[in-house]
Formats: sequence, C-alpha cells, structure tokens
Amino acid sequence: MSIFRKYKEHLTDVLYIWREELKQVIKDEGVLMFLVIVPLGYPLLYSWIYNNESLHETPVVVVDQSHSALSRQFINDCDASSDVHIAYYAEDLDEARSLVSRQLVRGIYFISSDFATRVSRGEQGTISVYCDMSLMLAYKAVYQTAMVEAGRLGAGLNIKKSGNYTKREDAITAQPLAVDDVTMFNPSGGYGSCVLPAVLMLILQQAIALGIGMAAGTARERNRNGQLIPTDDPHYRGAYRIVWGKALCYGMIGAVAAAYLSMAVPCMFSFPQLANGWTLLAMLLPYTMASVFFGMTVSCLVRYRENVMLLMVFVSVPLLFLTGVSWPQSSIPGAWQGVSWLFPSTFGVRAFIRINSMGATVSQILPEIRILWIQAAIYLSMACLVYRYQFRLARKYANNE
Repeated sequence: MSIFRKYKEHLTDVLYIWREELKQVIKDEGVLMFLVIVPLGYPLLYSWIYNNESLHETPVVVVDQSHSALSRQFINDCDASSDVHIAYYAEDLDEARSLVSRQLVRGIYFISSDFATRVSRGEQGTISVYCDMSLMLAYKAVYQTAMVEAGRLGAGLNIKKSGNYTKREDAITAQPLAVDDVTMFNPSGGYGSCVLPAVLMLILQQAIALGIGMAAGTARERNRNGQLIPTDDPHYRGAYRIVWGKALCYGMIGAVAAAYLSMAVPCMFSFPQLANGWTLLAMLLPYTMASVFFGMTVSCLVRYRENVMLLMVFVSVPLLFLTGVSWPQSSIPGAWQGVSWLFPSTFGVRAFIRINSMGATVSQILPEIRILWIQAAIYLSMACLVYRYQFRLARKYANNE
C-alpha cells in the first residue's frame, strides 16, 4: 500500500504542476504569444510572403550601343519572358549603374556597338550581364533569362546559315544534344518549397524554448529570493515531479503545434507534401520531446523574462544555416557541425525535409530519429539535474526563513 500511495502522490503532484503550468500559459500574455500565437501566425506570414515561389517581371535596364535588328530581337525576347521586364534604357554603363544603386532595377544587359558586326562576320558576339547579387532570386531570373534567350538567338542564326531542307534538320542544328531537365523534389524550383519546411521545424523548437524560458523568468520574478521553484507550495517536492509536470504541459502544446506546422501549413499553401502519417509521427514525437527538454534546460539560465528572447532569437538564423538547407552540409566546417549537434532543430529539419519533400520512410531517416531520441534523453537528464539543484536551493532558502 505504501508503494501504491507513493506513486499516487507522485502522479497527483505531476498533474497539479501540469495544471499550474497550463494556467500560467493561459494567463501570461508573453508565454501565450510564443507558445500559441507564434506557431499559428508566424508560419502563415512566411508562407504567404514566399507563396509565389519565384520572382517574375524582374526589372532590368538595357544599354544597347549596337542599335541593330539583332540586338532589338534579343531585347524583345527577354522582355517577352515571364522572369524579366525591360524597365529602362540607358546611354552608358554609368547611368545603368546609378539605376541599380537606387534599386530601380536588378540587372543590366550591355550590348556592345560591334555586336551585330561581329555576328555577321561569323565571329562570336558578346552580351554582358550585370546582376545585383544582394538578392539571389533576382540574379537567377536576370542571368538565366539572358542565357536562354541568347541560346535561342544563336540557334536561329545557325539554322539560317545551315541550309537545311527539313524541320527535323533545323531542330538538330538548333539543339544537337537534347537535355531533359527534371527538377527533383521541388517541381516549381521555388524558394518557398525549398526553405519553408526547414523554417517550420525551426519555429517549433524556438517557440517552445521561448515559451518555457519566459515562463521560467516569470517564476523567478514572482518567487521570493528569485528561485525557479516556489518554496511555499507543497506539491513542488521533487525534481522529477516538477520536470514531468512541466514536460506534460509543454509537450501537449508542442504536439498540437507540431501537427499544425507539419500538416496544415504545407497543405494551405500547396507546398510539397509526400509525408506518410506514421513516418511523420515517428519523427515529430522525439523532435517535440527533445525540443521541450532542451527548452527546460535552457530556461534554467533565464533570470528575467527578457533574457530568453536575447538568447534564443539571436541564434535563430545561425541554426537555420547549420541545418544544411541554405548552405551545403558538406561545406560547413567540422567545428560548426559539432555545435549543430547540440540543437534538436538540426536533425529535425533534415528528417522533415526528407520525409515531406522526398517521401522518405522511417528506415531512411532512422539515424536522425535515433539522434533525436538521444538528445531527448540527454536533455531530460540535464533538466532533472538542474531542477534537483534548484529544488535543493529552494529548500535551503525555505529553511533559512
């Protein structure tokens, strides 16, 4: 009976702490914002901004010193494409650069005065392309449009000079080697389909860590002597009970947020969604648990409510780079790859992209799942150790009083 009573008291305390944490989440506007509003609203804002996937009608200035039929044909072909819009004509490069510096255009097409003359002689004509590299999507639109239209113009000139008799011969002359371009895992070739899955998983980790950290800061401000654990509540009488009570509260909120971010948001904005339900569950369960225990461990460093924002918001962009989405993982230095292993987002993002965009199965993401479970166990142990220290510190202050 004593063992049964002990476990009953343990469960009662866990449920009591869970209820108190849930009340604090609802009453505290800051915690509510990070745990509820941010996961609900932030992904919608990001997805809506990048929903067009790629840039269209990118403004370009033309410096046409050739003034020939051939140069005008190239300009008209570029302007007719969906990615580029010829917005200005300039007399020289200095005038064109001033338009770029004022952000009125994103690129320059420079056609030299001897362009048509060199082509008519059978020599190689040159069209110079200057791109604004501050925005990679604009660079892609300006440069690739010039390459495609220059290739078509050159193919047309070769056909005229070939003296072919059939359309089949013309097609072979224009394109001797056919290239079948197949875009894998990102059919639209868009920025949103590439980056948004990573951002969604990073939002989940950061929102949980920010919410738990702000709740910890609030607890320190409310408790006497600035302690994390209240000394006047008899239910807070063990580190394990405190950790599991808090984990139950934030884990439930994190599970709802994880389901919303991984299934509802991609569906609303028509992003690639090849994930199997059970595979997604096998990844999200350890990822959410690892994020919760990671947040609880980090929250012990928080002295004031504002500290967690300075700590977690600062590392958000570096964490996105360390996942290997915006920069190849193989090109990340070994020391920084070691740092990335400390955060659940590194492996959660990689696993989610392979599941959702590539249709991977559980066996194919098993290394990431194992590491997430290991991280969950490590951060659970660290949270228990830290809260045990906080519990002893709280008892010490209570005895002194």
